[in-house]
Amino acid sequence: MSLTRKIDFAVVFTVRNANPNGDPLSGNRPRINYEGLGEVSDVCLKRKLRNRLQDMGEAIFVQSDNNRVDEHRSLKDRFDKNSKIKAEKDLEKKARIACDTWYDVRAFGQVFAFGGDDSVSIGIRGPVSIHSAFSVEEVEILSLQITKSVNLKTGSDPNQKASDTMGMKHRVVHGVYVTKGSINCQLAGKTGFSDEDAEKLHKALKTMLDNDASSARPEGSMEVASVIWWKHKNPTGQYSSAQVHGSIKVEDMGQKSSPKIKIVKLKDLEFKWHGLEPEIIQN
Repeated sequence: MSLTRKIDFAVVFTVRNANPNGDPLSGNRPRINYEGLGEVSDVCLKRKLRNRLQDMGEAIFVQSDNNRVDEHRSLKDRFDKNSKIKAEKDLEKKARIACDTWYDVRAFGQVFAFGGDDSVSIGIRGPVSIHSAFSVEEVEILSLQITKSVNLKTGSDPNQKASDTMGMKHRVVHGVYVTKGSINCQLAGKTGFSDEDAEKLHKALKTMLDNDASSARPEGSMEVASVIWWKHKNPTGQYSSAQVHGSIKVEDMGQKSSPKIKIVKLKDLEFKWHGLEPEIIQN
């Protein structure tokens, strides 16, 4: 059984003295838009979700090298070494096997475009869409000059500090970020994404930032504050995702307080009066 009811969701998370998503085109400074709002890309969020789902025991196709649980070092190897996919000749059936095998393929979709003698090109549209996260207010970014305690290479004078010992670290002092997403029933029917899969995603969203620490994101510097989950009464949804996502208002209460979440009126309609009251989980 595929997903029976459309779902919309939103996640609110806080950042304190951390770099939530560095921009390689800007010296790995935290991403910001032209309005000064902090940004975390949808690709970054999906990576965190894939890692969490993998921790929960789900089979993941797009595994990062530092979180890899099999011997395959590339996506092509992982695809080609699947015995069921290799034995199947029909492209549509290959796509179905991929969806049945890997959670992230049936959730987020995937493009299998591998060259070679047995080249194959399969495009799968996933039912789960996630927006980039943006901060509620402008963020302040601090940059620190750092130095290594030892040279990378020994020069003519081993006592002299080389230029490669100098570096920079950047962090967001404080920010409240919001990302939004939806699960489409029509696309879920094509990939086999089920109600059970939706509940697994719900759980992964709550723990999205667990086991995600690094030098740029020290343990405890980022935390999921709230998950808002709307489950419609039918596959097409009672309201558009734009209306549902526009019904929440998040206020940044400062570093010492948790973000404030309010369900606001939209076009003189209160969603809870029409059977779409959200489930709000706050940490």
